This record gives sequence, structure tokens and C-alpha cells, in this order.
Amino acid sequence: MPLEFGTFLLLQSPSARPSQEIYTRGVEIAEAAEDLGFRNMWLAEHHFSTYGYLSRPLVLAQHIADRTKDLRVGTAVIVAPLHHPLVIAEEIATVDQLSGGRLDVGLGRGYQPYEFVRLGLKLEDSRARWEEEVDIILQALAGQPFSYHGQFYDFPETSTFPEALQKPYPPFWVAAQSPESITAAVRRGFNVITGGAGAPLERLAEYGELFRRTVAEVKPTTSPILGVQRPVYVCEDEGEARRVAEQARWNMRVATSLRLGREKVEKGRAVATPLEGEVDTNTLLEQSLVVGTPETCIKQLESLRDRVGIELFNGSFWFGDLSHEQVLSSMEMFAKQVKPHFEQRVPVA
Repeated sequence: MPLEFGTFLLLQSPSARPSQEIYTRGVEIAEAAEDLGFRNMWLAEHHFSTYGYLSRPLVLAQHIADRTKDLRVGTAVIVAPLHHPLVIAEEIATVDQLSGGRLDVGLGRGYQPYEFVRLGLKLEDSRARWEEEVDIILQALAGQPFSYHGQFYDFPETSTFPEALQKPYPPFWVAAQSPESITAAVRRGFNVITGGAGAPLERLAEYGELFRRTVAEVKPTTSPILGVQRPVYVCEDEGEARRVAEQARWNMRVATSLRLGREKVEKGRAVATPLEGEVDTNTLLEQSLVVGTPETCIKQLESLRDRVGIELFNGSFWFGDLSHEQVLSSMEMFAKQVKPHFEQRVPVA
């Protein structure tokens, strides 16, 4: 089965570049993604550090939809426990209407104590809060009046406007980085994206097996899609690839420290510090990235396709402090020399 290809924006800057520069780059990358034939542009929500400048992904999704014609825009993810679910539902429906039904919705429960503390919330409540929020969002998008009485939310009969354009609602995805999250997503019939923060290939293969076992057990009405996200950089020089791998290491160090509550943030600037048990560059390239020459990237993607069993590959082309020129060149090489290898359909005899 041919792979579909999406792209991803975190809008980060280790060197703390101005916000206008970061957003201008992000929009230009989205426009390039459409020109190069990518299916999606996914947008991540983060707060309060230069690890991610994108606090309202649905706002940027609408702007990108206005600047493109066919590119689907998606959230990967909205951190649902940080917001009221009725407002999330209204914003989803608004962007779905204004984008002409080009919206995909990714929801997550969050992982950074740094963000939750600053919004007066408890990370340990996030899973239970996420479950209630998803119930409410789906009911709100169903277009009928409803009430809700739960642990975190309690309200009388309510209707939300506008209604979503896609019926019964836009496709839903979960960014799942644990067995529990994968199982919970499939049980709801949601699509799954995994692989963030450098998860090694062996772990992703296990997640793929779990995904298929759960689908076979649950038998959801619509078969969910499994996707993987990876940092991507395509170049002609293996030496350049090794240097770029260290930019991806910045991402992994900061994301992991934020997850563990050991972050170092100086006046909003996220600072990467070495982690215990870090792998060397060779292992990083072999297990956690799609970085190298076109031939190397094809082999890495073949391993993901064959061992994990994915239908969508989501490329994070802008990571660390890569220059705008580097990102756009890598995207073009990927689109012209890597992506076609996986989009060829084998004729039926």
C-alpha cells in the first residue's frame, strides 16, 4: 500500500529568534508543502518557552488554509486538558467551516509539568480530564443539544455553533507515545500518530503490533490509520547528515527534560542539557531519524513501513536551528527523490 506523507511544524528556535521571523518561516514552509504535494501540515501546541512558539494551533491552521488550496491542516496536537472542551469544539467547527472541510484534529493530554503548573492545572489529572473532554467534544460536534455531568465538567443542556462541515466531524487523531494511549485511541476509533521525541525503531515496531491487535479486538466501525512522525533531513553529504542529527538531539533533550520536569528555561529560552544514557550519533541515525542521502532516507522509511506497518509518514523538516534554506532544500529533495518511491502503485495482475 502506498504511503501518504504529511509535514509538521513545531515553530521552535534554540537561538530564540524573533516571533515574526519564526511565523513567516512557518507559513512559507506550509506553502512549500502544498507545492511539493504533501497531504497535511500538522501543527503542535506548546507554551511558555522557545521549544515551541505555537500556542494556538487552530489559529495558524486557519491562516495556512487561507494561503493554500488543497493542503489539509491538522493539529498535532491540541493539548485538550489545558482548555475548556466546549471552546475547543467551537474552534474546531469554525476552522472546519472556513477551511472548506480541510481540517484534521489531533488531540493529546499533554506531558509537560512546566505548562500545566503555569495554567494552574495538575498533570496527574490529564488522562481523566482528557477522557471527559473527548466525550464532550464529540457530543458537541454531533450537532444536538446535550448536557454533561462528570468529575471535571458539569453543565446543563448546551448547543454549540457553528457545526462542523465534515460529517459527523473532522477526522480525529491521537499523538500516542505509550501503549495505554494507543489502546485508548483505537478503542475510540481514532487514528494514531506515534514516534515523537526519537522513539527507537524497535519500540515503534512493538507499538505497531499493539495497534493491529487492538484494532482486531475492538473492530472499530472505520479502520483507524497508524502514522509515524520523524525528524527528516535529506542531503547529498553524509557528513552534513551527521551534523544535522545533533540538531535533532536538541529537540530530544529539551522534550525529554520537559517531560521529566527537569527543564532548563532561561527567560523563556529552552536550553538543552545532556541526558543519561544518550545514544551515539550512529545509533540516533539508525533508530530515530530519517536523515541522510536520498538512498539512506528511502531505506529508513522502508524499515518504518515494513516493521511498524504505517500508512502515513509525517516529516518534521524544521527542527533545532536548521536554516530556512536548509529546510526548504531538504523538503524539495524529499519530495522529488524519496517520496515517489513510496507512492508508486503496483498494477493488479
